[in-house]
Amino acid sequence: MRKDSPVYMGPRLRRLRRDLGLTQADMAADLDISASYVALLERNQRPLTADMLLRLARTYKLDMAEVAGDGGTEQTARLHAVLKDPMFADIDLPQLATGDVAVNYPGITEALLRLYTSYREEHLALADRGVRAEDAPDAPDPVAEARRFIAARRNSFPLLDDAAERLAAEAEAEGGLTGWLRAKHNLRVRRLPSDVMAGSLRRYDRHRDAVLLDDALDSASSAFQLALQIAYLEMRKAFDAILKDGQFSGESERRLTRRALASYGAAAILMPYGAFAKAVEARRYDVEALARQFGTSFEQTAHRLTTLQKPGQERVPFFFLRVDPAGNVSKRLDGAGFPFARHGGSCPLWSVHRVFETPRAVVTQWLELPDGQRFFSIARTVTAGGGGWGAPRVDRAIALCCAADHAHRLIYTQGSPAAEPTPIGVTCRLCHRPQCLARSAPPIGRDMLPDDYRRTRAPFGFADG
Repeated sequence: MRKDSPVYMGPRLRRLRRDLGLTQADMAADLDISASYVALLERNQRPLTADMLLRLARTYKLDMAEVAGDGGTEQTARLHAVLKDPMFADIDLPQLATGDVAVNYPGITEALLRLYTSYREEHLALADRGVRAEDAPDAPDPVAEARRFIAARRNSFPLLDDAAERLAAEAEAEGGLTGWLRAKHNLRVRRLPSDVMAGSLRRYDRHRDAVLLDDALDSASSAFQLALQIAYLEMRKAFDAILKDGQFSGESERRLTRRALASYGAAAILMPYGAFAKAVEARRYDVEALARQFGTSFEQTAHRLTTLQKPGQERVPFFFLRVDPAGNVSKRLDGAGFPFARHGGSCPLWSVHRVFETPRAVVTQWLELPDGQRFFSIARTVTAGGGGWGAPRVDRAIALCCAADHAHRLIYTQGSPAAEPTPIGVTCRLCHRPQCLARSAPPIGRDMLPDDYRRTRAPFGFADG
C-alpha cells in the first residue's frame, strides 16, 4: 500500500466482520476501539491505517495479503471487461467511476457480474434453439448446456487459475506431481497394464491409497491424469462455488460441467497462468514449442491457449475446435465470443477438415465470414489412444482461430503477408453465398430457383440478393 494515499476498505472490512460472525461492538472490543469508529471505517468515512491493518491481522490471525486484498484490482478489471459489451456503447462510463464502484461497492459489482453472466448464458441458449429447429424445443442437451456454461464465462476461471498456481508451486517443491500426491495425501502412483485397468485411464483406489494409471499412456497424458486427480482432490470447493451460479436442467448437465472445470484445473496445474502467459509472448504462440517447454501435448497446449483471459492479464483470445474425419465436433471452446463459436466446424472450406491429408503438419489459413469479419486459423491433426501394437487409435483435427487483428502476434504469420482469405460460412443454413460449391443445405429464408429452367453449378440455386 502507498503511504501517501489513504486506503478505504469499508465493504471488505464489513464482509470480514460478517464472515467472522461478529457485531460491530464485538469487533470494536477485540481491536480496542469504539464501535462508532468501526462503523465509520465500514462506511468509508475513515481510512484504514497501517496500524489498524496490522491489528486486524494479529487479532484474527489473518494473512496481511488476505486482509489488504488487491484493492479491488481484479473486480475492477472484470467490470471493465463486461462494460465493453456493445450494448453499453452509448453510456458514458468513465474508468475512474467504474473503479470506484468496484472498490467501494463490491457486493453491487458482484451482482452486476452475475447478472451479465446469466444474460450471456440465455443469449447463447437462444442461439442454440435458433439453429436446432429440428430438435424438440424442450429436449435437454447436456453437452450443449456444459458448452454454454463455459462459453458464457469466456472459458476463463481465475479462481481455478489461482488455486492451480499454488498447487503447481507445491508440486515443484515436492519434486513433481507424484511426490506431491505422496506428501500431501499419502497416495502412491502405480502404472498397470490396460487389461488390468479394464478400460480406465485413471482410477483412484481409496482402499490401497493409490492412483492407478494405464501404462499405455504417454508422458503428457500421464501427467494430465495425475493433475486431474489433484484437481478433484483440492478444487472441490472452487468447483462448487463456480457451479453455484449455473442453471442446469439436470444432474448430467452439472456433472459434465464439473468435468470440464476439472480438466481446466488440471491444465492450469501443468501450465500455471503466470508462467504460461509469459511463455506464450516469448514464443509468439508457437504451440509445438510451448508443448515441449511444459511437457504437454499439442492439444493440451492449444486448449490452454483459449483460457488466457484473466482480467488484467489477457492474451490473444482464441476459439478452439476439435473434429473427427466425419466432421463431428467433439470439443468446442470459445475464449473470445466469435460469431461462429456456437455452430463452428460445419463449413467444409475451413482447413480443419482437410488436415487429415497432411497428418501432424500445421496448416494456416485466413478466413472471412459473410459479414466481412476476418480471422486467422491454424489446424493440425492429433492422435489419441495407441501406446502399443494393436492398440486402437483415434485421429482428430484441432483448429485454433483468432481475430485477424491479433494475427501479427503469432509466429505463424511471421515473414509472410496476409493471404487472400477463404470465404467460409457459419453454417450452410446461415450462409447466403450463392456460388458455394461445397454447400450441403440451402440457407434459411431464401427462395430456391426452379431447376427446370436454370441449373446452377452450386448444389442449391437461389436468387442472389
